[in-house]
Amino acid sequence: MTIQVHPTALIEKDVEIGDGTSVWDNVHIRHSARIGANCIIGEKTYIAYDVRIGNRVKINAMVYICTGVTVEDGVMISAGTVFTNDRFPRATTADLTQLRPSEPDENTRLTMVREGATIGAGCTIGSDLVIGRFAMVGMGTLVTKSVGDFHLVVGHPARTVGYVCRCGQPISKLQGDGPQARREVACPACGLKYAMEDGVVTELTPPD
Repeated sequence: MTIQVHPTALIEKDVEIGDGTSVWDNVHIRHSARIGANCIIGEKTYIAYDVRIGNRVKINAMVYICTGVTVEDGVMISAGTVFTNDRFPRATTADLTQLRPSEPDENTRLTMVREGATIGAGCTIGSDLVIGRFAMVGMGTLVTKSVGDFHLVVGHPARTVGYVCRCGQPISKLQGDGPQARREVACPACGLKYAMEDGVVTELTPPD
């Protein structure tokens, strides 16, 4: 395999890119970022320094991934998504005489996108949170808190409205806001089975 990098892409020093990855036009990848194998980095995407991206990750056009973000294997990040990492953002010092540096400091917060998750187009992702395994974030969602494994979230701010399978198909709607008794469901599309109790989704059918 080979790495494909469009001639207009800007790749800074000490960037690692895995075998089979494609980097499209006008992408900017800052120094010391790590990108795994067989990924797609869509046009006009920005990846900040020290970002970690796993294998087989699909990043669509015009995505902004800031320092402090880690993306695990098999994640999809759709077009126009923006990550954030600063709890108290200001352009300058309090007296307005100096620009604040861009390097991480005590206010920089980390974000983790766990394996298999999907983030829809036009989302804004807050900091100091985790998007769980195989979770699905609906398009245009504002994520301000962590998202559970297999949860489907939408809205401003994000709220759980249901649960999804590994294959991406819905497996259940959220049943009220109170405690939820244990129940088992099977994906109507692929047959994988899950148990659900109080918002926690557990796989009953190990993937092959």
